Amino acid sequence: MSLAPGSADAVVLARGLTKKYGERTVVCGIDLTIPRGGCFGLLGPNGAGKTTTLRMILGQAPMSGGTLSVLGLPMPAAIREIHARTGVVPQSDNQDPDFTVVENLRMYARYFGLRPAEVAGRIDELLGFLELTDRRDARMRELSGGMKRRLSIARALINDPEFIMLDEPTTGLDPQVRHLIWTRLRKLKASGKTLLLTTHYMDEAERLCDQLVVIDRGRIVTQGSPRGLIDEHVEPHVIEVQGETAHVVPVLGNIPGSRLLTVGETHYCYARELGPVLARLESAPQLRYTHRTANLEDVFLKLTGHELRE
Repeated sequence: MSLAPGSADAVVLARGLTKKYGERTVVCGIDLTIPRGGCFGLLGPNGAGKTTTLRMILGQAPMSGGTLSVLGLPMPAAIREIHARTGVVPQSDNQDPDFTVVENLRMYARYFGLRPAEVAGRIDELLGFLELTDRRDARMRELSGGMKRRLSIARALINDPEFIMLDEPTTGLDPQVRHLIWTRLRKLKASGKTLLLTTHYMDEAERLCDQLVVIDRGRIVTQGSPRGLIDEHVEPHVIEVQGETAHVVPVLGNIPGSRLLTVGETHYCYARELGPVLARLESAPQLRYTHRTANLEDVFLKLTGHELRE
């Protein structure tokens, strides 16, 4: 495999990566380079091809075309060595319900050929890292959803992996647990680990990711840093307006340097300059509005659309 410029130390290097199911192509020849160190985000709506891409990187789904290397090794030829150096946090928690927290970690360590005596200190370290020390002897039915999620992260780290894949790691968790997990993921980044993150929370991607790609209908539609993508694709000011369309459009529909988007009962005015928009709104006191700066969610919706994906 010939390497692209700057990709010699890539943790994941895919060229022309393709996946077909019968006549349907779900990943359409994408090129993907994930550099070593930091957090890389893979974003997209449901059915975009994210999960299929992850499964190919893990060797769980055979490629239909293209080339793929992980940690400098060819996939699938070196799948065993790749797995030994990789940690995976799946979308759904799947610990053994009959085991305690510690027993789950010991059992998982055996998949890597690690004996309990060898990993005893590692287990204590991980329980402390994920704030689970006082639950070490608890069974799964005694754990909250947040505790189970933290245990999934601890389990993914049991083999001290270089590369950690996290598939929607904070879905359904309360804000306190989400912030705890974010703090721990930042520490993993700081220690030199490489993280690959998928998430539907754009604020999570914006906080954690150094670089990301947005994939839709099996193709990469944009890539870059969160801040760079926001600056490239969206006007800096966003004014969210509540009101009937018949009242909003005459006020905000034709301001130079702005665009108006209606989604349901909310109208979004994206503007280069804030002053002209606020001047118009002052003349329409019946309209309620809030002003904020553009964010990654605005980019995501602009590029992938507002329609529901099942």
